[in-house]
Parts: sequence; structure tokens; C-alpha cells
Amino acid sequence: MVSDTTHLIVGASLAGAKAAQTLREEGFEGRIVLVGEENERPYERPPLSKGYLLDKTEREEIYVHPPQWYAEHNVDLRLGATVTALDPAAHEVTLADGSRLGYAKLLLTTGSSPRRLPVPGADLDGVLYLRRVEDSDRIKETFGSASRVAVIGAGWIGLETAAAARAAGVEVTVLEAAELPLLRVLGREVSQVFADLHTDHGVDLRCGVQVAEITGTGGHSSGVLLADGSRIEADAVIVGVGITPNSRLATAAGLDVDNGIRVDAHLRSSDQDIYAAGDVANAFHPLLGKHIRVEHWANAVHQPPVAAKAMLGQDVTYDRVPYFFTDQYDLGMEYTGYVEPGAYDQVVFRGSTGTREFIAFWLADGRVLAGMNVNIWDVTDPIRALVTSGKAVDAKNLADTDVPLTGLLEHPNRTG
Repeated sequence: MVSDTTHLIVGASLAGAKAAQTLREEGFEGRIVLVGEENERPYERPPLSKGYLLDKTEREEIYVHPPQWYAEHNVDLRLGATVTALDPAAHEVTLADGSRLGYAKLLLTTGSSPRRLPVPGADLDGVLYLRRVEDSDRIKETFGSASRVAVIGAGWIGLETAAAARAAGVEVTVLEAAELPLLRVLGREVSQVFADLHTDHGVDLRCGVQVAEITGTGGHSSGVLLADGSRIEADAVIVGVGITPNSRLATAAGLDVDNGIRVDAHLRSSDQDIYAAGDVANAFHPLLGKHIRVEHWANAVHQPPVAAKAMLGQDVTYDRVPYFFTDQYDLGMEYTGYVEPGAYDQVVFRGSTGTREFIAFWLADGRVLAGMNVNIWDVTDPIRALVTSGKAVDAKNLADTDVPLTGLLEHPNRTG
């Protein structure tokens, strides 16, 4: 059932909504169908662990478009609809109700799901994960009644949730298997900043620990038992131990899948009429010369327009440098670039880590691979320029606040 005009988007997410918007902006007049499992129209996820969780962002602010936008732009938005199968040969998908949708081009923006904790007690009531808006609502509700919570996992979601809990006056214990929070992402030099941040705000941070069991009473979680026998009492347990790309449809359909749906720089999959964007896409990055899968908001904003244009036959590639941000307590941070664990040989600090106003740069052979600005603003453009230039810079100049960031590329070996 091949449709000559239908462009189908599976995943009514931020990425899916941005793709639909771009198709219309680029003049596509054919049928657009946007299908999503959730009953909520497409919304942005960062507020769920930041402003919305802190009650600083109103619910209506999280949505990508107002309700009427979809009808006004002739986008067939189907919510509460699950796609159960994909048939590339027939150019159609099957929905849970047995109905089928044909397509000329298909974009998969199915996102990711929280990784479940494989320990006894993980299915008890009061064990919470954060991915959807109803999860954020439930956690907010928990903060209103709980006096103490345990957070398993000191990644971005775990730490942002811990910060929100402390802002709500809840006692927090964070449990992390690694020696420091965010160790794999930031490395030892910078991870310590976040460890100190949370302990300074009263978090009981326990690193290098293994969770053996989530304990419970009457079907409700009551705490966490560690492998060393120690117990942490808690009214609720929040789990943030990573996410898994939702690539089941692609796998079953025979597409090339490896840590997400493998796509080229045009975001096209191994099937010429199927594309992928956002968390689920493991995309070839021209600048880095390798496939990477990025689980952050900026990808969900910027990849879909490229995919949509490629679906329309335009010669476009996705080569933006990865970017993400976090807000925790009085610390605001932006990270620009991409560094695999152990792929750098030097970290250079510009500013003071003690006052938490600094920029950290990760270097390899003098080249800036990534930069992270903490409580220093309007510097992402020069940081991006340093990353994309591929040029070596003098580490002393990089650390010297008297040397403008914008001048480092003009005088890469300047001494000062």
C-alpha cells in the first residue's frame, strides 16, 4: 500500500513535531501523518527535570505547538496510537488497532526509554522513572509528601532530580556506581565540580556503591539495600540509570540497527525511504568522521529539519556540533562538542572552579574537542568555532581570561 504523497512520522515528540513543521515550511503540500503513543501532543522534555519539575514552568509552556497548530497546518496528529510493525517493502506500518498506514517517506522519531533497574524490588510502588510528563507530575507530587528520597544514578537526570528534591526541602541520598557523578561523560577533573555542588547543597552523595535491592513494605518502596549490606531509608526511589533507544520497529523491519537506527549524514537509514532523527538515530557525523547517537534536546530540535528536507529530496547533511545544557541549584551549564571517554589528553580550565564560574576545555593534541561553560554566558559560538576549526591552540592562552576566546584561532600559538 504505497502512498505517493504521504509523509509519515512515527513518534509525536519534539523531533516529530519539528519535522512536520519543516515539511510545511519547505512547501510540502502532501499528506502528513504524525503518530504518537502518548496522549499528550508533542512537548519538550528538558523542563520535566528542570523548570516544570521545579514548578517554575507552566504546563502549557512545554508544548512544541499550540493545540490548533496541527489542524491549521493540515497535520494529521494521532495520539494514543502505537505502531506495532513496519513493512518497508509494502511502505506501510501497522497500528495496535490493526489499521495500516501507507507512506512514500517515513521518519522514525521514536526516542528512547528509561533503562530499568534489574534488581529485586524494582517493580514496587514508589519506584519512579522520569521520561514523560506524567512521570514529572508524579515526582512533583512525591516531593510534596516525602521527607526523604533515594536517587539511583548520578547522571544528568539523577542530579537534576536531586537538585529539584532539595529545592522542595526533601532529604536526598544519591547512589552512584562510579567513583564520581558524570564520570564517564565529563572525566575526573570536571566531575568533582558536580560532586561538590551537590554535597554543598546537603545531598548525601555515595559513589562507588552497588544497589542490591529496593526494599519495600506493603508493596511500596521503603529504601535501598546496598551490596555492602548498608541500608538507605527512603519514602520513594527515583531511578536514572540511562536510556535505551526505541529501535524495536527498525530491528524487526530489518533496518541496520546498532545502538540506535544507523543513518547517514542525510539521516537516511539503510532503506532509502526511511529516515530517523533524535534519540533513536545513530547518525554519521561528517566533522567527527564516525557514527554518534546524541541523547539531548538540541539534536531533537536540529536533526528533524535536516531529515525533513532530505525526505523532500534536498541535498542536506547534519553536521552540527553536539550541544546540551543543565541547570542545578545556582549552577547553569552549557556543553558544546563531543568527547568519548579517554579520548582526550588534557583538560584546561579558564576561570575558577571554586566559585563555579569557569570554562573547561577538553583537548587532544592541542585541538579543542569540547568546551563546557559554567555560569559564564554568551560563549557557545566561540567555543563551537574552536571545536569545528580542528586547529591546535595554545593551552596557556586558552586558560588566560585576558586572552579573548574569539582571538585564539587568529593567534593559535600566541603566548601571553
